[in-house]
Amino acid sequence: MISLRGWQSFPEDLPSFDPDTAPDTPEDLFLEWLTEAGEHVLAPHAVTLSTVDEDGFPDARVVILKDVEPDGWAVATSSESPKGRQLAGDPRAALTFFWPGRGRQVRVRGTFRQATPEVSAADFLARPPASRVEAFIGHQSEVLPDPAKLTEAAEAAELWVAENPDTAPETWTRYLLTPTTVEFWQASHDRRHLRVRYHRDGGTWTHDRLWP
Repeated sequence: MISLRGWQSFPEDLPSFDPDTAPDTPEDLFLEWLTEAGEHVLAPHAVTLSTVDEDGFPDARVVILKDVEPDGWAVATSSESPKGRQLAGDPRAALTFFWPGRGRQVRVRGTFRQATPEVSAADFLARPPASRVEAFIGHQSEVLPDPAKLTEAAEAAELWVAENPDTAPETWTRYLLTPTTVEFWQASHDRRHLRVRYHRDGGTWTHDRLWP
């Protein structure tokens, strides 16, 4: 049996964080932490997107954060994918960033909405060619009865993308999360972890220090 307690959780050297110096908005602190993480870990913009299905069961998967902008925190996917359908049924969702190499975690809760079709199309056309081909293959998360079918679909999608380089699928959607709470967690080896939670009150943010 593997002893899970024997594995190290965080490196010996952890970044410093003074909650008293936290900026007025969570976006400013997040971008500061994201930039710092990008200097040390792979895919700092990878994030766990948590949604609920039509039966109220939670679902989660790792996606890529596209941007943090005044309109919201952006991710993108097909509206026909499981996560797209779940967001259509209940737009309330959460994002979780975890950078174990820095002992940091960021939790975001809020409500998603769809960007305009023009913005979604521009998002798609900015993707690398292989990613655009993947989107045109379709059938995400459906049962694959024969791997040869995937090869056929991929070849057809590759040809379509080559012949229509400026066309985006109508189902491709950029989703924007308007956060209501954003929590920042900094690990400490003495277990007195530092936690700061931002809460949106109308058009302004307030933030508080939390117990570990």
